[in-house]
Amino acid sequence: MTTNIRQRRLTVLNVGTLNQPIRPDLGYAPIETIIYNIDKGLHCLGHRSIVACSGDSIVAGEHYVTVDQSIGDYWSDNTRKRRQTMNMHLSRVLYRATIGDIDVIHMHDAKAIEFIYDSVFNMHIPIVMTLHVSAEDSLLEGAYQRWCSPSLSSSLVYCAAISEYQKRQYNYLVDAENVVYHGIDVEGYPVKEEPDKGSYLFTIGRITRDKGQDKAIELAKKVGSKLIIAGCVQNKPADREYFASLKNSVDLLVHVDRCPVDNDYYERTIRPLLHSDKQIIYIGEINSEHKKQWYRHARATLFPIQWGEPFGLVPIESMACGTPVIAFNRGAVPEIIVSGKTGFVVDSMDAMIKAVGLIDSVGPDECRRHVQDHFSIKSMAYKYSELYHKIIDSHKTSERCSGLSLDYRSKPNNHVTITI
Repeated sequence: MTTNIRQRRLTVLNVGTLNQPIRPDLGYAPIETIIYNIDKGLHCLGHRSIVACSGDSIVAGEHYVTVDQSIGDYWSDNTRKRRQTMNMHLSRVLYRATIGDIDVIHMHDAKAIEFIYDSVFNMHIPIVMTLHVSAEDSLLEGAYQRWCSPSLSSSLVYCAAISEYQKRQYNYLVDAENVVYHGIDVEGYPVKEEPDKGSYLFTIGRITRDKGQDKAIELAKKVGSKLIIAGCVQNKPADREYFASLKNSVDLLVHVDRCPVDNDYYERTIRPLLHSDKQIIYIGEINSEHKKQWYRHARATLFPIQWGEPFGLVPIESMACGTPVIAFNRGAVPEIIVSGKTGFVVDSMDAMIKAVGLIDSVGPDECRRHVQDHFSIKSMAYKYSELYHKIIDSHKTSERCSGLSLDYRSKPNNHVTITI
């Protein structure tokens, strides 16, 4: 790591999303989890990390409250109240940016950047945007080109890809150095001491066709293994229809989210289901502490994705618990899993079946070490810190506030009507 990271303390304004609060103990909240981890990592490195987010959040750095409550769901109707909440959030973000102490703004939503871009451009504060979605789902190519094309001499927005695979998708935007893998708090994941040869297969993720839960069920039935399925069903017609189609293959639906996670969790919650005569079991959406236990006691985690996912938190969370992953070779999977050492990357159902027979040869220590070396909060924070310094140096940010007008210091409007 560069010595500049240790010598120069930065003030970073991390802009939270509002789908869920920014905190570490949620169920399905991938972007919010990463924002929390970036904040914690920067704080541990000694940077001043300010998180602009909802009041129901819990952060490691400074908590700058923009609205009282998060929206509470990744999928909700685009109502007037929702738009007003989002606009108030971003209006307060913009106000916080005008104080004059911010070195860089870190964002995760292109529509949010569109909201504040012109004002921030006049303040000369660079923006780092982590790309979470695939290029084909972005729908903002024109805006990206206006903000941050490498061909522009006055670029203000710098996009960071979360994998080499995603960088290739956004090759018109992302510099070669701007790839930062997601990181997790590895020490917070309990690790098994040896493979659980007689245990279950596990799969977790939003219940949707892209995640391939139907493939996991097909595999479990072919190899005769018990399968535990966890994940939320969002209020999307396609997801509800897909979940309905899975129900005929599920032998038991039981929700475990209210069971306390303590020293007796395995005996009270996991073991009874393993000893039942049901093979395919759906346990609903589970929070962070629950899923760590299900990862830890699984024989293997299945990741049978059906699309080019830019990055997957599931594989690194599983490997942090010492549990190997069997995944289809799509998206960033081969960048995350070392096939044969921390799991298996396969191209077909037949190969996945074969991998199940080999999975007990993968050692928990190797899985854990791989995550510690490549996907920790510390390594992610270092990479972002390096990126911030590179950007700030190129912008000569010591002069960024010299032309700031008093108009930008006005209080945020409580009745913002701009639609994002």
